[in-house]
Amino acid sequence: MGIGARQILNKTRTFPDAEVRNPFGSDMPHIGVEPMLLALAMELALKAWYVFDYDKIPKKRWTHDLAEIFDSLTDESRQKLDAAFKATVAPRHPNFFYVDYGIRDVLFQHKDAFVRWRYLHESGEPMLFEQSVFEATAEMVIVEFEKRYRTEPVYPPPLSRRLEIKGEQDL
Repeated sequence: MGIGARQILNKTRTFPDAEVRNPFGSDMPHIGVEPMLLALAMELALKAWYVFDYDKIPKKRWTHDLAEIFDSLTDESRQKLDAAFKATVAPRHPNFFYVDYGIRDVLFQHKDAFVRWRYLHESGEPMLFEQSVFEATAEMVIVEFEKRYRTEPVYPPPLSRRLEIKGEQDL
């Protein structure tokens, strides 16, 4: 899940700017794709933290609510993420509406972003998504997770890969 979160985050960074004219003639920029995918990346990153914290997938049904997922992490993980947020994200993206601005404030503000932006056409309400602060927060969560967990290649390669390589050499 952590790797998937990183890949989704990286993909959103390759999208053209909203100011770029739509090649199909419409002046409307693509709307809702980045918020939806960034929220999905954050959701996967937080769920990866959860699985790492508890070494299991919960029996209850997962939610898309980012604040609820964050609240389900261990106290130690929440404190670690909040401290990293305050050290790295908050100074670059200050919010003067909160006395003690932390990661939970960002997650609560965007708690249902995945669902709301995915079904944008169904919403009649005005919606707000602070993309720069949310993207920085997602990056920070993924970086902190990558400090805890990493994958290493297996040597020698699995048998299926060795057979594939051997078959290529026989040609």
